Amino acid sequence: MSSTEQRVAVVTGAARGIGAATAVRLAAEGRAVAVIDLDEAACKDTVEAITSAGGKAIAVGCDVADEAQVEAAVARIADELGAPTILVNNAGVLRDNLLFKMSALDWDTVMNVHLRGAFLMTKACQKHMVDAGFGRVVNLSSSSALGNRGQANYSAAKAGLQGFTKTLAKELGKFGITANAVAPGFIVTEMTKSTADRVGMGFEDFQNAAATMIPVQRVGNPDDIANTIAFFTGEAAGFVSGQVLYVAGGPLD
Repeated sequence: MSSTEQRVAVVTGAARGIGAATAVRLAAEGRAVAVIDLDEAACKDTVEAITSAGGKAIAVGCDVADEAQVEAAVARIADELGAPTILVNNAGVLRDNLLFKMSALDWDTVMNVHLRGAFLMTKACQKHMVDAGFGRVVNLSSSSALGNRGQANYSAAKAGLQGFTKTLAKELGKFGITANAVAPGFIVTEMTKSTADRVGMGFEDFQNAAATMIPVQRVGNPDDIANTIAFFTGEAAGFVSGQVLYVAGGPLD
């Protein structure tokens, strides 16, 4: 790549939270960013945050679990920004419930967005990465991959993404493509707020309770995760692949 060529990054679930922070962070690294979310209009604020700072970004509406939509989205990104060689699979949903209350639809919805979505997006982007001889894939796992009450679906999906990551690293490494996973602990997002709502706690009380269990004595924020992702997607991380990094303020028991 010439010194003037700009890498193109794709971030799914980037309308808010960790995805939005990651898109802004990668733009600050000099990447052109495709901001993907189910609702294209919802990506407006993220795109404006990037472009107002002098960066380049486009909003793309896409259901990552729909193969035709994924292929169309990646084709559009390649046409408008250039070949995508950085992919952050962040899109996710919660359908929390105890196992005996969890419906098959709750299970399938979470699996489709997290696992099928990551599979389809990676498959569509890896062709461009192979052609470029360079690629970075970062999958968002979670500390819930270790098991979490009321999240049988989410925990299974996030654990599955770790196996997916390690397999990608083995299959794609010879093409100059790395694959790593970031597993956040407690991060202040709309998703964690929904968990607080589910268990009947005020969000501030929920955060304070969580902080007492974290060695650094605070909860995380989306920038904590975005900074980690930025490392994995950088040129200097070419010898780091197949790794799962828990970003949780300390070791998890």
